[in-house]
Amino acid sequence: MNPADGDIAHHTALDQRMVKAVRGIKLLSLASWPASLQAPFLNSVARGQPKLPQIDYPRLDFGDARRELAGIARAADPAHPLGVYLRESAHSWDIAAQLLEALGTAAVTTHSIALFGQPDEALPGNGPTTREAARHFIAIANELDRELLAPEEQIPVSATALQLQLQTDLDAFFGGRVIAVELDPDLIAKAAAGATRIRLRHGAAFSDYDRRQLLQHEALVHSLTALNGREQIRLPSLSLASPRVTETQEGLATFAEQITGSIDIERMKRISLRIEAVAMALEGADFIDVFRYFGQAGQSAEESFSSAQRVFRGVPVGGGAAFSKDTVYLRGLIGVHTFFRRSLQQDRLRLCRRLFAGKMTLADVQAFEPLFDDAVLAPPRWLPRWVSRANGLAGMLAFSLFANRIRLDSIPA
Repeated sequence: MNPADGDIAHHTALDQRMVKAVRGIKLLSLASWPASLQAPFLNSVARGQPKLPQIDYPRLDFGDARRELAGIARAADPAHPLGVYLRESAHSWDIAAQLLEALGTAAVTTHSIALFGQPDEALPGNGPTTREAARHFIAIANELDRELLAPEEQIPVSATALQLQLQTDLDAFFGGRVIAVELDPDLIAKAAAGATRIRLRHGAAFSDYDRRQLLQHEALVHSLTALNGREQIRLPSLSLASPRVTETQEGLATFAEQITGSIDIERMKRISLRIEAVAMALEGADFIDVFRYFGQAGQSAEESFSSAQRVFRGVPVGGGAAFSKDTVYLRGLIGVHTFFRRSLQQDRLRLCRRLFAGKMTLADVQAFEPLFDDAVLAPPRWLPRWVSRANGLAGMLAFSLFANRIRLDSIPA
Protein backbone atom coordinates (compact mmCIF):
# COMPACT_ATOMS: atom_id res chain seq x y z
CA MET A 1 0.00 0.00 0.00
CA ASN A 2 1.15 3.51 -0.83
CA PRO A 3 1.89 5.33 2.46
CA ALA A 4 -0.33 8.20 1.26
CA ASP A 5 -3.22 5.74 0.88
CA GLY A 6 -2.67 4.65 4.47
CA ASP A 7 -2.83 8.26 5.64
CA ILE A 8 -6.11 8.77 3.80
CA ALA A 9 -7.64 5.58 5.21
CA HIS A 10 -6.50 6.49 8.73
CA HIS A 11 -8.08 9.95 8.57
CA THR A 12 -11.22 8.66 6.86
CA ALA A 13 -11.75 6.29 9.79
CA LEU A 14 -11.24 9.18 12.23
CA ASP A 15 -13.69 11.34 10.28
CA GLN A 16 -16.34 8.62 10.43
CA ARG A 17 -15.85 8.45 14.19
CA MET A 18 -16.29 12.22 14.42
CA VAL A 19 -19.55 12.14 12.44
CA LYS A 20 -20.95 9.63 14.95
CA ALA A 21 -19.62 11.52 17.97
CA VAL A 22 -21.25 14.85 17.13
CA ARG A 23 -24.72 13.62 16.19
CA GLY A 24 -26.31 15.01 19.34
CA ILE A 25 -24.46 18.36 19.29
CA LYS A 26 -27.21 20.38 17.60
CA LEU A 27 -26.11 23.87 18.54
CA LEU A 28 -28.80 26.10 17.07
CA SER A 29 -31.81 23.88 17.68
CA LEU A 30 -30.90 23.18 21.32
CA ALA A 31 -30.08 26.83 22.10
CA SER A 32 -33.09 28.36 20.33
CA TRP A 33 -36.29 29.32 22.09
CA PRO A 34 -39.68 27.62 21.62
CA ALA A 35 -42.17 29.63 19.55
CA SER A 36 -44.63 29.48 22.46
CA LEU A 37 -42.66 32.20 24.30
CA GLN A 38 -43.55 34.88 21.76
CA ALA A 39 -47.27 35.42 22.47
CA PRO A 40 -46.97 35.86 26.28
CA PHE A 41 -44.13 38.35 25.86
CA LEU A 42 -45.93 40.39 23.20
CA ASN A 43 -49.07 40.40 25.37
CA SER A 44 -47.03 41.80 28.28
CA VAL A 45 -45.70 44.51 25.95
CA ALA A 46 -49.23 45.37 24.78
CA ARG A 47 -50.30 45.78 28.42
CA GLY A 48 -47.43 48.23 28.95
CA GLN A 49 -45.75 45.87 31.42
CA PRO A 50 -43.11 43.97 29.43
CA LYS A 51 -41.83 40.96 31.32
CA LEU A 52 -38.55 39.21 30.59
CA PRO A 53 -39.11 35.74 29.06
CA GLN A 54 -38.18 32.70 31.13
CA ILE A 55 -36.59 29.88 29.19
CA ASP A 56 -36.17 26.35 30.47
CA TYR A 57 -33.11 24.93 28.76
CA PRO A 58 -32.34 21.20 28.81
CA ARG A 59 -29.56 19.95 31.07
CA LEU A 60 -27.09 18.29 28.74
CA ASP A 61 -23.99 16.15 29.22
CA PHE A 62 -21.69 15.56 26.25
CA GLY A 63 -18.88 14.00 28.28
CA ASP A 64 -18.68 10.86 26.13
CA ALA A 65 -18.73 12.84 22.89
CA ARG A 66 -16.06 15.24 24.12
CA ARG A 67 -13.78 12.38 25.18
CA GLU A 68 -14.21 10.79 21.75
CA LEU A 69 -13.44 14.11 20.05
CA ALA A 70 -10.29 14.47 22.15
CA GLY A 71 -9.20 10.99 21.10
CA ILE A 72 -9.80 11.80 17.44
CA ALA A 73 -7.75 14.99 17.71
CA ARG A 74 -4.86 13.11 19.34
CA ALA A 75 -4.87 10.46 16.61
CA ALA A 76 -4.96 12.97 13.72
CA ASP A 77 -1.66 13.84 12.06
CA PRO A 78 -0.98 17.60 12.50
CA ALA A 79 1.29 17.51 9.43
CA HIS A 80 -1.44 16.20 7.10
CA PRO A 81 -4.18 18.47 5.67
CA LEU A 82 -6.86 16.01 6.74
CA GLY A 83 -5.28 15.78 10.19
CA VAL A 84 -5.34 19.57 10.55
CA TYR A 85 -8.96 19.63 9.44
CA LEU A 86 -9.94 16.91 11.92
CA ARG A 87 -8.10 18.51 14.83
CA GLU A 88 -9.66 21.92 14.22
CA SER A 89 -13.11 20.43 13.66
CA ALA A 90 -12.94 18.33 16.81
CA HIS A 91 -11.92 21.40 18.80
CA SER A 92 -14.82 23.38 17.34
CA TRP A 93 -17.35 20.67 18.16
CA ASP A 94 -15.91 20.43 21.69
CA ILE A 95 -16.51 24.14 22.30
CA ALA A 96 -20.04 23.77 20.94
CA ALA A 97 -20.64 20.89 23.36
CA GLN A 98 -19.35 22.97 26.27
CA LEU A 99 -21.67 25.80 25.21
CA LEU A 100 -24.68 23.49 25.22
CA GLU A 101 -23.74 22.08 28.62
CA ALA A 102 -23.76 25.65 29.95
CA LEU A 103 -27.12 26.74 28.47
CA GLY A 104 -28.81 29.42 30.53
CA THR A 105 -25.58 30.70 32.08
CA ALA A 106 -23.20 33.55 31.28
CA ALA A 107 -20.55 30.98 30.29
CA VAL A 108 -22.39 30.56 26.98
CA THR A 109 -21.14 34.01 25.98
CA THR A 110 -17.50 32.96 26.38
CA HIS A 111 -18.00 29.82 24.30
CA SER A 112 -20.03 31.71 21.69
CA ILE A 113 -17.29 34.32 21.24
CA ALA A 114 -14.71 31.52 20.92
CA LEU A 115 -16.77 30.07 18.06
CA PHE A 116 -18.11 33.16 16.30
CA GLY A 117 -16.14 36.18 17.48
CA GLN A 118 -17.61 39.47 18.66
CA PRO A 119 -18.71 42.81 17.17
CA ASP A 120 -15.53 44.75 17.92
CA GLU A 121 -13.25 42.45 15.88
CA ALA A 122 -11.66 43.93 12.77
CA LEU A 123 -12.89 42.81 9.38
CA PRO A 124 -10.46 40.92 7.07
CA GLY A 125 -7.68 43.12 5.72
CA ASN A 126 -7.34 45.19 8.89
CA GLY A 127 -10.47 47.10 7.98
CA PRO A 128 -13.01 48.69 10.32
CA THR A 129 -14.57 46.60 13.06
CA THR A 130 -17.63 44.52 12.36
CA ARG A 131 -19.69 46.90 14.47
CA GLU A 132 -18.43 49.95 12.58
CA ALA A 133 -19.33 48.29 9.27
CA ALA A 134 -22.78 47.44 10.63
CA ARG A 135 -23.38 51.05 11.63
CA HIS A 136 -22.32 52.13 8.12
CA PHE A 137 -24.97 49.95 6.47
CA ILE A 138 -27.64 50.98 8.98
CA ALA A 139 -26.94 54.65 8.25
CA ILE A 140 -27.13 54.10 4.47
CA ALA A 141 -30.40 52.15 4.80
CA ASN A 142 -31.90 54.88 6.95
CA GLU A 143 -30.98 57.52 4.34
CA LEU A 144 -32.64 55.67 1.48
CA ASP A 145 -36.38 55.95 0.95
CA ARG A 146 -38.50 52.81 0.67
CA GLU A 147 -40.02 54.31 -2.48
CA LEU A 148 -36.88 53.03 -4.23
CA LEU A 149 -38.62 49.65 -4.20
CA ALA A 150 -40.70 48.78 -7.23
CA PRO A 151 -44.44 48.40 -6.48
CA GLU A 152 -44.38 44.62 -7.03
CA GLU A 153 -41.57 44.29 -4.46
CA GLN A 154 -43.81 45.80 -1.78
CA ILE A 155 -46.61 43.23 -2.14
CA PRO A 156 -46.43 40.69 0.73
CA VAL A 157 -46.32 37.02 -0.20
CA SER A 158 -47.87 34.42 2.13
CA ALA A 159 -45.83 31.51 3.41
CA THR A 160 -48.10 29.12 1.47
CA ALA A 161 -47.57 31.00 -1.80
CA LEU A 162 -43.83 31.21 -1.19
CA GLN A 163 -43.70 27.49 -0.45
CA LEU A 164 -45.17 26.74 -3.89
CA GLN A 165 -42.94 29.25 -5.67
CA LEU A 166 -39.75 28.10 -3.96
CA GLN A 167 -40.58 24.43 -4.48
CA THR A 168 -41.04 25.10 -8.19
CA ASP A 169 -37.69 26.91 -8.34
CA LEU A 170 -35.87 24.06 -6.59
CA ASP A 171 -37.51 21.26 -8.58
CA ALA A 172 -36.50 23.07 -11.78
CA PHE A 173 -32.90 23.48 -10.57
CA PHE A 174 -32.45 19.83 -9.54
CA GLY A 175 -34.67 18.33 -12.24
CA GLY A 176 -36.79 16.64 -9.57
CA ARG A 177 -37.66 16.66 -5.88
CA VAL A 178 -34.36 16.78 -3.98
CA ILE A 179 -35.18 19.49 -1.40
CA ALA A 180 -38.69 19.74 0.06
CA VAL A 181 -40.13 23.09 1.17
CA GLU A 182 -42.40 22.78 4.23
CA LEU A 183 -44.42 25.06 6.50
CA ASP A 184 -43.64 24.96 10.23
CA PRO A 185 -45.89 26.73 12.77
CA ASP A 186 -43.31 26.24 15.56
CA LEU A 187 -40.47 28.07 13.82
CA ILE A 188 -39.45 31.41 15.35
CA ALA A 189 -37.16 32.36 12.45
CA LYS A 190 -38.83 33.04 9.12
CA ALA A 191 -36.92 30.18 7.49
CA ALA A 192 -34.46 27.39 8.25
CA ALA A 193 -32.54 25.07 5.92
CA GLY A 194 -31.26 21.51 6.15
CA ALA A 195 -29.76 19.25 3.50
CA THR A 196 -33.10 18.04 2.09
CA ARG A 197 -35.66 20.32 3.73
CA ILE A 198 -36.33 24.05 3.93
CA ARG A 199 -38.87 25.19 6.52
CA LEU A 200 -40.87 28.40 6.35
CA ARG A 201 -42.69 29.86 9.34
CA HIS A 202 -46.40 29.27 8.84
CA GLY A 203 -48.31 32.54 8.85
CA ALA A 204 -45.30 34.74 8.09
CA ALA A 205 -45.37 37.29 5.28
CA PHE A 206 -42.53 37.40 2.77
CA SER A 207 -41.39 39.71 -0.03
CA ASP A 208 -40.16 39.12 -3.57
CA TYR A 209 -36.61 39.69 -2.29
CA ASP A 210 -37.22 37.07 0.44
CA ARG A 211 -37.94 34.48 -2.24
CA ARG A 212 -34.70 35.18 -4.08
CA GLN A 213 -32.69 35.36 -0.87
CA LEU A 214 -34.06 32.04 0.37
CA LEU A 215 -33.27 30.38 -2.95
CA GLN A 216 -29.70 31.68 -3.19
CA HIS A 217 -28.75 31.76 0.52
CA GLU A 218 -30.55 28.85 2.16
CA ALA A 219 -31.12 26.43 -0.70
CA LEU A 220 -28.23 26.94 -3.13
CA VAL A 221 -25.55 27.40 -0.47
CA HIS A 222 -26.51 25.87 2.88
CA SER A 223 -28.55 22.95 1.51
CA LEU A 224 -26.39 22.51 -1.59
CA THR A 225 -23.09 22.26 0.32
CA ALA A 226 -24.67 19.72 2.68
CA LEU A 227 -25.86 17.62 -0.28
CA ASN A 228 -22.47 17.84 -1.99
CA GLY A 229 -20.80 16.96 1.31
CA ARG A 230 -22.80 13.74 1.38
CA GLU A 231 -21.03 12.77 -1.83
CA GLN A 232 -17.63 12.81 -0.06
CA ILE A 233 -16.93 9.13 0.60
CA ARG A 234 -13.61 9.80 2.35
CA LEU A 235 -14.67 12.84 4.37
CA PRO A 236 -18.37 12.51 5.26
CA SER A 237 -18.16 15.27 7.88
CA LEU A 238 -18.14 17.79 5.01
CA SER A 239 -21.92 17.44 5.02
CA LEU A 240 -22.13 18.76 8.60
CA ALA A 241 -22.45 22.36 9.73
CA SER A 242 -19.42 22.34 12.03
CA PRO A 243 -19.29 25.58 14.06
CA ARG A 244 -15.85 26.39 12.61
CA VAL A 245 -17.31 26.71 9.09
CA THR A 246 -20.09 29.11 10.09
CA GLU A 247 -18.29 32.29 9.03
CA THR A 248 -17.43 30.92 5.59
CA GLN A 249 -20.88 29.38 5.12
CA GLU A 250 -22.77 32.55 6.02
CA GLY A 251 -20.30 34.68 4.08
CA LEU A 252 -20.66 32.47 0.99
CA ALA A 253 -24.45 32.48 1.31
CA THR A 254 -24.61 36.27 1.66
CA PHE A 255 -22.13 36.66 -1.23
CA ALA A 256 -24.47 34.50 -3.33
CA GLU A 257 -27.29 36.93 -2.56
CA GLN A 258 -25.08 39.86 -3.53
CA ILE A 259 -23.66 38.53 -6.78
CA THR A 260 -27.10 37.39 -8.03
CA GLY A 261 -28.74 40.72 -7.20
CA SER A 262 -30.91 39.03 -4.58
CA ILE A 263 -29.92 41.24 -1.65
CA ASP A 264 -31.52 44.61 -0.91
CA ILE A 265 -30.48 47.36 1.46
CA GLU A 266 -33.17 46.34 3.96
CA ARG A 267 -31.59 42.90 4.16
CA MET A 268 -28.19 44.48 4.82
CA LYS A 269 -29.85 46.62 7.48
CA ARG A 270 -31.35 43.54 9.21
CA ILE A 271 -27.96 41.81 9.28
CA SER A 272 -26.33 44.96 10.62
CA LEU A 273 -28.99 45.61 13.27
CA ARG A 274 -28.32 42.15 14.70
CA ILE A 275 -24.60 42.91 15.01
CA GLU A 276 -25.34 46.17 16.83
CA ALA A 277 -27.82 44.32 19.06
CA VAL A 278 -25.18 41.73 20.03
CA ALA A 279 -22.85 44.59 21.00
CA MET A 280 -25.64 46.24 23.02
CA ALA A 281 -26.38 43.01 24.90
CA LEU A 282 -22.70 42.49 25.71
CA GLU A 283 -22.62 46.03 27.08
CA GLY A 284 -25.56 45.37 29.39
CA ALA A 285 -28.80 45.75 27.43
CA ASP A 286 -31.44 43.22 28.45
CA PHE A 287 -33.93 41.41 26.21
CA ILE A 288 -36.53 44.18 26.51
CA ASP A 289 -33.97 46.84 25.57
CA VAL A 290 -32.91 44.88 22.49
CA PHE A 291 -36.53 44.13 21.53
CA ARG A 292 -37.29 47.85 21.65
CA TYR A 293 -34.17 48.62 19.62
CA PHE A 294 -35.40 46.45 16.75
CA GLY A 295 -38.85 48.02 16.99
CA GLN A 296 -37.42 51.52 16.85
CA ALA A 297 -35.48 50.43 13.75
CA GLY A 298 -38.75 49.68 11.97
CA GLN A 299 -39.37 45.99 12.66
CA SER A 300 -42.80 44.67 13.64
CA ALA A 301 -43.34 43.36 17.16
CA GLU A 302 -43.18 39.76 15.93
CA GLU A 303 -40.03 40.35 13.91
CA SER A 304 -38.45 42.29 16.80
CA PHE A 305 -39.07 39.33 19.12
CA SER A 306 -37.54 36.92 16.60
CA SER A 307 -34.51 39.18 16.11
CA ALA A 308 -33.98 39.69 19.85
CA GLN A 309 -34.20 36.00 20.67
CA ARG A 310 -31.37 35.33 18.19
CA VAL A 311 -29.16 37.57 20.36
CA PHE A 312 -30.19 35.87 23.63
CA ARG A 313 -30.15 32.22 22.54
CA GLY A 314 -28.76 30.19 25.40
CA VAL A 315 -27.76 33.15 27.60
CA PRO A 316 -29.37 34.99 30.55
CA VAL A 317 -31.82 37.64 29.30
CA GLY A 318 -30.98 40.26 31.94
CA GLY A 319 -28.10 41.87 30.03
CA GLY A 320 -24.33 41.50 29.78
CA ALA A 321 -24.48 38.26 27.78
CA ALA A 322 -25.09 37.38 24.12
CA PHE A 323 -25.05 34.60 21.55
CA SER A 324 -22.70 36.17 19.01
CA LYS A 325 -23.32 34.08 15.85
CA ASP A 326 -24.82 37.01 13.95
CA THR A 327 -21.47 38.80 13.96
CA VAL A 328 -20.12 36.36 11.34
CA TYR A 329 -22.26 37.56 8.42
CA LEU A 330 -20.38 40.74 7.50
CA ARG A 331 -16.96 39.25 8.34
CA GLY A 332 -17.80 36.21 6.27
CA LEU A 333 -19.08 38.28 3.35
CA ILE A 334 -15.92 40.39 3.22
CA GLY A 335 -13.74 37.30 3.59
CA VAL A 336 -15.49 35.37 0.81
CA HIS A 337 -15.62 38.38 -1.50
CA THR A 338 -11.87 38.90 -1.02
CA PHE A 339 -11.23 35.17 -1.55
CA PHE A 340 -13.09 35.14 -4.88
CA ARG A 341 -11.26 38.24 -6.10
CA ARG A 342 -7.87 36.82 -5.10
CA SER A 343 -8.70 33.50 -6.79
CA LEU A 344 -9.38 35.41 -10.02
CA GLN A 345 -6.09 37.31 -9.71
CA GLN A 346 -4.20 34.03 -9.26
CA ASP A 347 -6.12 32.17 -12.01
CA ARG A 348 -7.54 29.75 -9.42
CA LEU A 349 -11.31 30.14 -9.83
CA ARG A 350 -11.48 26.35 -9.47
CA LEU A 351 -11.09 26.96 -5.71
CA CYS A 352 -14.34 28.94 -5.73
CA ARG A 353 -16.18 26.03 -7.33
CA ARG A 354 -14.59 23.52 -4.97
CA LEU A 355 -15.83 25.59 -2.03
CA PHE A 356 -19.25 24.09 -2.80
CA ALA A 357 -18.02 20.47 -2.51
CA GLY A 358 -18.96 20.44 1.18
CA LYS A 359 -19.04 22.65 4.25
CA MET A 360 -15.50 23.91 4.72
CA THR A 361 -13.54 27.04 5.53
CA LEU A 362 -11.63 29.18 3.04
CA ALA A 363 -8.39 27.77 4.49
CA ASP A 364 -9.70 24.20 4.11
CA VAL A 365 -10.42 24.50 0.38
CA GLN A 366 -6.86 25.73 -0.23
CA ALA A 367 -5.29 23.01 1.92
CA PHE A 368 -7.46 20.38 0.20
CA GLU A 369 -6.33 21.36 -3.31
CA PRO A 370 -3.97 18.36 -3.74
CA LEU A 371 -6.72 16.06 -2.47
CA PHE A 372 -9.14 17.37 -5.10
CA ASP A 373 -6.46 17.05 -7.78
CA ASP A 374 -5.82 13.41 -6.75
CA ALA A 375 -9.59 12.63 -6.64
CA VAL A 376 -9.44 11.88 -2.91
CA LEU A 377 -12.18 14.49 -2.57
CA ALA A 378 -14.98 14.68 -5.13
CA PRO A 379 -15.85 17.85 -7.04
CA PRO A 380 -19.25 19.35 -6.23
CA ARG A 381 -22.10 17.42 -7.82
CA TRP A 382 -24.30 20.53 -7.92
CA LEU A 383 -23.28 24.15 -8.42
CA PRO A 384 -25.34 27.35 -8.45
CA ARG A 385 -25.54 28.75 -11.96
CA TRP A 386 -23.61 31.89 -11.06
CA VAL A 387 -20.61 29.74 -10.02
CA SER A 388 -20.73 27.29 -12.90
CA ARG A 389 -20.78 30.13 -15.46
CA ALA A 390 -17.09 30.92 -15.04
CA ASN A 391 -16.93 33.67 -17.69
CA GLY A 392 -19.75 35.65 -16.11
CA LEU A 393 -18.28 35.25 -12.63
CA ALA A 394 -14.85 36.32 -13.87
CA GLY A 395 -16.35 39.38 -15.54
CA MET A 396 -18.07 40.54 -12.34
CA LEU A 397 -14.98 39.94 -10.21
CA ALA A 398 -12.69 41.67 -12.73
CA PHE A 399 -14.87 44.79 -12.62
CA SER A 400 -14.88 44.66 -8.82
CA LEU A 401 -11.08 44.48 -8.77
CA PHE A 402 -10.81 47.52 -11.04
CA ALA A 403 -13.55 49.56 -9.33
CA ASN A 404 -11.84 49.19 -5.96
CA ARG A 405 -8.87 51.15 -7.32
CA ILE A 406 -11.05 54.23 -7.88
CA ARG A 407 -11.23 56.65 -4.97
CA LEU A 408 -14.63 58.28 -4.81
CA ASP A 409 -13.33 61.13 -2.68
CA SER A 410 -11.07 62.24 -5.54
CA ILE A 411 -13.88 62.46 -8.12
CA PRO A 412 -15.76 65.78 -8.47
CA ALA A 413 -19.44 65.57 -7.50
